[in-house]
Amino acid sequence: MTRVAAIDCGTNSIRLLVADVDPATGELTELDRRMTIVRLGQGVDRTGRLAPEALERTFTACREYAAIIKEHGAERLRFVATSASRDAENRDEFVRGVLDILGVEPEVISGDQEAELSFTGATKELTGRADLGRPYLVVDIGGGSTEFVVGDDHMRAARSVDVGCVRMTERHLVREGAVTDPPSEEQIASIRADIEAGLDLAEQTVPLREARTLVGLAGSVTTVSAIAQGLPEYDSAAIHHSRVSLERVREITDWLLRSTHAERAAAPSIHAGRVDVIGAGALVLLSIMERTGAEEVVVSEHDILDGLAWSVA
Repeated sequence: MTRVAAIDCGTNSIRLLVADVDPATGELTELDRRMTIVRLGQGVDRTGRLAPEALERTFTACREYAAIIKEHGAERLRFVATSASRDAENRDEFVRGVLDILGVEPEVISGDQEAELSFTGATKELTGRADLGRPYLVVDIGGGSTEFVVGDDHMRAARSVDVGCVRMTERHLVREGAVTDPPSEEQIASIRADIEAGLDLAEQTVPLREARTLVGLAGSVTTVSAIAQGLPEYDSAAIHHSRVSLERVREITDWLLRSTHAERAAAPSIHAGRVDVIGAGALVLLSIMERTGAEEVVVSEHDILDGLAWSVA
C-alpha cells in the first residue's frame, strides 16, 4: 500500500482525495475526500485573468488541505489544475501560491490528459459488470469545460470543449453583474446553441454515439442524481453508481431553469456554491444524453481524483 494525496483544482471547485493504493491488487481505500467551492474561474471568460479574490479563496482551501495531508501522512502528492488556470494570463501567480503552500507545483494539464485521468478513475470499478455494455462514454462536466472520453479498458478517443456550468452561466445568464433568475427562453436557447456547437466539436474526435454506457462525473451530474433521488442531504454512497433516466434528467433540468434562486437554495441536495450554475450544468447533461441517444446516465463519484491517485501510486 502507498498512501497518496491528489488535488484537482477546477474552475468552480477544488477537491482533495487521500487514499491508500495497492497497484498489485487494484485496490484503492479512501481515507479522506472533500470538496470546496472556490470559483477560481470567476470572470476568466470575460477578463482572461484570475481574480485576486478567487485566488485567495483557492489559497485558503489549499492551506486547509495541506493540514489534512500532513495529518494523514501521505507520502506523495499530485496537484493538477484544469480549465480556468489553463486559460488565465496570470496563471504564474496561481502556480507560485500553490507551490508556497503545498510544496508542489500544480500541473496545468491539457484537456486530453484530464480526460484520460477521469476515464481511469470512473471506469476502473466497472470492469466486468455484465449489466453495463462497452464501450463507455465518460463525460466530466466541469465549470469551464467538459471532457468526453470513449474507451473500453483504456481510453480510445478524447476531446475537451469549452462548455461548462460556470462558463455557460457567466456567458449567457449574467446581466448587469447578476444571474438572471429565472432565465428567459432566449437565454436558454443561447446556452443550448453553445452546447450543441461544443458537441459538434467533440464529435469530430470522439464517436459519441458508439457508446453503450454513459458515465457522468462531477458536481452537475451528482447533484442531478441527488435531486432525482430526493435525498434529504448530499449522500455520496447513494449517488455513486446510481442511474438517472433521460426523462428524469429532462424534468429536473426544466425545473432548475424555471425555478428561482430561493427555490433552488431550499433544495437540501444542492450545494450553496452550485445554486446559480446547476441549471446550465444540467442542460449540458441533458444535451449530451439527447445527442448520444442515452436512455440513462450512470453516475460516478470516482473521477479524475481517483485517476490521479492511481497515477501517483
